[in-house]
Amino acid sequence: MKVGTAIIFQNPLNERPDFEVYRRELKLGDLVEPLGFDSIWSVEHHFDDYTMCPDVMQFLSYYAGRTQRIQLGSMVVVLPWHDPIRVAEQVSVLDHYSNGRVILGLGRGLARLEFEGFRLSLDESRERFIEYATMVLEGLEQGFIEFDGRHIQQPRRDIRPKPLKSFKGRTYAAAVSPESSRIMAKLGIGILIIPQKPWEAVAKELGEYRAIYRDANAAEPPPTIASGWVFCDENADRAHEMAMRYIGGYWHTALRHYEMTAEHFGKAKGYEFYREISKHLAKSGGDAAAEYFVGLQVWGTPAQCIEKIDDIRRRVHADHFNAVFSYAGMPYDDAERSMRLFAAEVMPEVKRLPPLPSADSADAAAFGASAG
Repeated sequence: MKVGTAIIFQNPLNERPDFEVYRRELKLGDLVEPLGFDSIWSVEHHFDDYTMCPDVMQFLSYYAGRTQRIQLGSMVVVLPWHDPIRVAEQVSVLDHYSNGRVILGLGRGLARLEFEGFRLSLDESRERFIEYATMVLEGLEQGFIEFDGRHIQQPRRDIRPKPLKSFKGRTYAAAVSPESSRIMAKLGIGILIIPQKPWEAVAKELGEYRAIYRDANAAEPPPTIASGWVFCDENADRAHEMAMRYIGGYWHTALRHYEMTAEHFGKAKGYEFYREISKHLAKSGGDAAAEYFVGLQVWGTPAQCIEKIDDIRRRVHADHFNAVFSYAGMPYDDAERSMRLFAAEVMPEVKRLPPLPSADSADAAAFGASAG
């Protein structure tokens, strides 16, 4: 199993200068390859303190020049906010910079703040994502982009530099709703999972995704990539305390950024699934939801972290786990200490985990475990 880490640049409530956040997060990024991780990732967000990496390709280009072997992953490029031909060009350039080390992650976005900032309608995001993803994926395979859609008409133009190699098997999308999973299957895209809802629901959706993928692509879907918020400590009680404070704190930053309890949340076209999240939050409250989110993540002693990652990979049939170590204003020294302990005692054991059974067996096992 491969192990990566994501650098997300959170500055909750603007408690620090942005320069300080960047200086410390980039210092963590510089540890990724020396500590033995397999990949580095970041996420795209705009306009507030939730995360401050507005250009993931720029971030990964920086690390393409500072590293030699690790893979470079976008988690994700939010396609409706971009001109797709520019995305295809940027991805091709990054792949050339890095000698083919790119993992391309795509998504369609959710936050009203960001869509309004880009003068776009949430109601169009699904249609735009499908059109743009089709353009980018076909363009990277054939070396040129040409498209006649509802939202974009693109005359044929070559992608230069020409794509270095195929992106099949190394393109993923973050999918939370069942509808998004079905779209990714039809597009031939793998699934990137962040634990945030009951495993029974995840297992059911992955089973549907894999069936659609096989039918649409006449091939087996790639293993999933799993990501999670991590805190590793020799002391189990301290790990629990830090997880509740900072992983729970991260959940509250997401609650604010996405306005999950606001009147509009889940009412835009294509976001019907999120209405149920809003209803659940109204009933249970933000603190209960935060505690549930914390329970799905990876924290504890090294032995506990190994056990939790193994459980996640079995449930979602993952062959790559991405750990987020710095979030919610956690002191830098705590984040670095957790990351180093994880790299020394958890990561070697995770990399030695035996191969998984077939995806169908994993679906059945995950469903049984969550239902039992």
